[in-house]
This record gives sequence, C-alpha cells and structure tokens, in this order.
Amino acid sequence: MSAIHDEVRHLQAPALDVETVRADFPILAQTVRGKPLAYLDNAATTQKPLAVIEAERRYYLEYNSNIHRGVHLLSQKATDAYEAAREKVRRFLNARHAEEIVFVRGTTEAINLVAQSWGRSQLKPGDEIVLSLLEHHSNIVPWQLLGQQTGTVLKVAPINDAGELMFEEFLRLLGPRTRLVAVAHVSNALGTVNPARAIVEAAHERGVPVLLDGAQAAAHGPVDVQALDCDFYALSGHKLYAPTGIGVLYGKRELLEAMPPWQGGGDMIRTVSFDKTEYNVLPHKFEAGTPNIAGTIGLGAALDYVAGIGLEAIAAHEAELLRHATEEARRIPGMRLVGTARDKAAILSFVLEGIHPHDVGTILDSEGVAIRAGHHCAMPVMTRFGIPGTARASFAVYNTHAEVDALMAAIRKAQKFFGR
Repeated sequence: MSAIHDEVRHLQAPALDVETVRADFPILAQTVRGKPLAYLDNAATTQKPLAVIEAERRYYLEYNSNIHRGVHLLSQKATDAYEAAREKVRRFLNARHAEEIVFVRGTTEAINLVAQSWGRSQLKPGDEIVLSLLEHHSNIVPWQLLGQQTGTVLKVAPINDAGELMFEEFLRLLGPRTRLVAVAHVSNALGTVNPARAIVEAAHERGVPVLLDGAQAAAHGPVDVQALDCDFYALSGHKLYAPTGIGVLYGKRELLEAMPPWQGGGDMIRTVSFDKTEYNVLPHKFEAGTPNIAGTIGLGAALDYVAGIGLEAIAAHEAELLRHATEEARRIPGMRLVGTARDKAAILSFVLEGIHPHDVGTILDSEGVAIRAGHHCAMPVMTRFGIPGTARASFAVYNTHAEVDALMAAIRKAQKFFGR
C-alpha cells in the first residue's frame, strides 16, 4: 500500500512495538467466547488507550466545570484544557488558524453543518453537488435533505471494478452548475484511498469548493489540510482512539466567517435582545450550548497518543497487516475481496461464496474475531457490486499478524460449517 495521502512525503517509518502499544489498551486482553479477542472492527470504532480514559477521568475528578463563561478556577482549568485540544487538532491537521477548528459530535454532524449553513445560504435550484459512488450515507443524505430544501441536484461519479474512482468520469461531471464537491478521503466500505489532492485541484480550477470526509483517513496517516487545499475537512474522534460523541469540522476561515450559524443558543452569541442577536466570533459561532468537554479533552489526549507513536509508523504497520491479510485471503478458495484498489487503507472487505455476510460475522464471533458485516452505511457501493453486503475486517495500530491469522482460520471454519 502506498502512503494514504498522495500529498505527504514518503518517509522511512520507525519500527512499531505492537506489544507495547497493546498494553495501553486493556480491553484487548480479554477473551470472547473462550477465545482471545481479535478486535478487527476498527473502521466502526477504535478502542481507547488508557491515556484517553485517564484524561476524561481527571476532568471529572479534578476540574469538572462548564467552559468559557466561568471566572472561577475550575472553569478556567476546563476552558484551558478544551482550547488546548483545539490547538492540538490544528497542529494535527496543519490548519493555519485555531479558529478554523470547530468541535462537533462527529463527521456526520460536521457534514450536516456545512450542508445547512453553507449550503442553504449559498445554493439555488439547479445547482449541482458532485459526490462519488463510494460515499458513506453521512455524505449522501445531508445533501439529499439540502436538495429537498433548495432544489440542488446530486451528480455521482462512478467507480471501477476495483472500487477506484473513475477520475475522467468525475472530471466530466464538473460543469457550469457545479457548486460543491463532497467526497470521501478514504472509503469506509472498501478502503479505497481517493486522489484527494487531484480532486481538489480539478475542482478549484473551476472555482468549486471541496469537502473531504476524513472519517476513515485521519487515523491511518498524516492529514495536511493546507497541502490538500481542501475547503472543508470532517473527522470523528472515535475512529481516532478518542471518545465517542466528539468530532471536528475544519473550514477555511473566510468560508466559516461568511456562513450563518447552524444552531442557536449559549456561547455562540455576543449580545442578545428580543430585537437582535449579534453572533460570536469563530469558532464559537458554530458551537452552541455546552459542548462535549470531556470528549474534547479526550480527543486532545488521543492526538497526543498518536503523535507519540507517529502516524508514519502507524501507517507502515497497518500497511503490512493489510498486505499479509490480502495475501492470505487470496489463498482461500471461495473468498472474494471486494475493493482491490491500488491505493488502500487498512480495510479488507470480502464475501464468502454461498454464505451471507451476517452468518460470516456470527461464526467469526464464536472464534473471538470481531468484524463488521452488512452494507457499512454504504448501500450504493453494495448495489454497484451486486451484493447485499460484505464482511469487513479493519485494522488499527494494535492489531497483529497473529490476529490476521486468527481471522483466516475463522473464515475457513465458517466455510467448513456451511459445507463450502
């Protein structure tokens, strides 16, 4: 597998001590149905290291308080930790300004925010939004809702049999009515890494802004929003070793400043009267109400943890796991990989001849192997391949070759159980 992001320099990654890493995740030491747990459902959510759990625990034990509005010591400590997390995200994404980092519940809310704030204020009937066939439902449904509200139209770029974006077809969809391109950086269903920089360049040549859904990309390699030059970037903390219910919308400052608030309430205002409300400055304009303070602090701790290991080391480790899994999968008769792009992240999506993916998942669970089975909130992808769903194994920093081997042994057992 090549580097996840084509704009990132190819560096020699340091070696990763996976056993030391695994010690940071006590949940992995358990047995499931009498077998050692092999947790291979990381595209759905990653496990959390002790450093993240402890960061949330300290907040609740030592300085639990609301932020921004308090003059007492606990509030000041909570505010400092919350805003320190914003700066960590800025560095993680290499954004120019901290005010370009908006905290949300996750990728889904980030995309909905852009649709309802930027989209409703900017788009008119007949305007077009270009997506790819690879999209998660969270990067489809918000734009359909916007279309019902504004009359905008979706255009969908196709993928080939390997699950790769057909780039020339994508270019042909960029027309005089195109107002936005919104595409996944990495496909959650297939692991395909889209050529993000080339997509942005092509759109910008036509004056079209680009939103990248980075939910599946941020944990697997460096993301540089300045190098990408994307206009919006969305990610979820829980796929990045952080707590659930916290995510990030990055937006270029000039775009965010021109966008109206999406939600109204406390902290997103400067002054309020019954005649008029004056809104707060960025990023607070988009952070109405009491936020997920503990989750935000946990996100900051997760970014510290990932930085301590090194994203290049993580990417190299996961690439080796994917290489090994792909090689072993091809030795198993009746096992077909779905998504064989040349540039992939750490996802192995597959079907077994004559066995429903849900049955595969059930048998694997009996062997202690946790995977995901179904359409993965990417039903158009499944329709494209003529299947109801896939079984999906997805790898993270703490997974091992032995767990890949346990996956393959469990797959053979599933085939034997169903007489295949």
